[in-house]
Amino acid sequence: MRVSSKREPPPAPQPLSPLVDAHTHLDACGARDADDVRVIVDRAAAVGVTAVVTIADDLAAARWATRAAEWDPRVYAAVALHPTRADALTDAARSEIEHLAGEPRVVAIGETGMDMYWPGRLEGCAEPAVQREAFAWHIDLAKRTGKPLMIHNRDADAEVLDVLRAEGAPDTVIFHCFSSGVDLARACVEAGWLVSLSGTVSFRNARELREAVPLIPPEQLLVETDAPFLTPHPYRGAPNEPYCLPYTARALAELIDLPAEELAEVTTGNARRTYGLAAGR
Repeated sequence: MRVSSKREPPPAPQPLSPLVDAHTHLDACGARDADDVRVIVDRAAAVGVTAVVTIADDLAAARWATRAAEWDPRVYAAVALHPTRADALTDAARSEIEHLAGEPRVVAIGETGMDMYWPGRLEGCAEPAVQREAFAWHIDLAKRTGKPLMIHNRDADAEVLDVLRAEGAPDTVIFHCFSSGVDLARACVEAGWLVSLSGTVSFRNARELREAVPLIPPEQLLVETDAPFLTPHPYRGAPNEPYCLPYTARALAELIDLPAEELAEVTTGNARRTYGLAAGR
């Protein structure tokens, strides 16, 4: 879903290099073809973002993300059905996602997980039992492909942990757009799971998140935009894009009392190892 905003896009931040946008949605940022993708990643590269992972949330987006990763060497992809769309995980959809997951530039299975916020609020949203079954299937796919599992968790800490424990977590787990509190942060640290932080870490009203983040060792941190959503302070509500990642990285560095340049190096190293990115990206 493309996001429209009446606000002007944020100005380009001061460059901070190297950075990897661990989770973005280039299609929802307005990219349609190879030229659009190049423009967006060129804008990001100008401020130090050397690579982006564009994420699918439905089958059409999975097809598109896989193509986008072939259009530009700075782009990688992840494929899955978003938990709210788990009703669409038919046998045919499973077969196609399995095929796409085998592509070499698909570096993760996601975003999948559990969402307890939208059922009852969003028409057509998959019910929790359906989400749970789809999540379990994606966990198995991550194990079979040996690729990281990228988790969407909204108001579903207990449910996500329950499924991971019941099914057995794959070797590498990423909690994308982590927005939970101390308890889940400690569970992630203990399990060795990665925590990917978006612009919400800069929101002053995200009290529980901001209390939890300092508990996470830097070697378990990633940074992301989740663009076009969650634009960091002070541009909250404006359209987000991968070039905005230095704003989030600097907010995170301030929160955990680490020099921004060191945070950039550490999180980029984490992303390269986690996703198996090419050297220099």
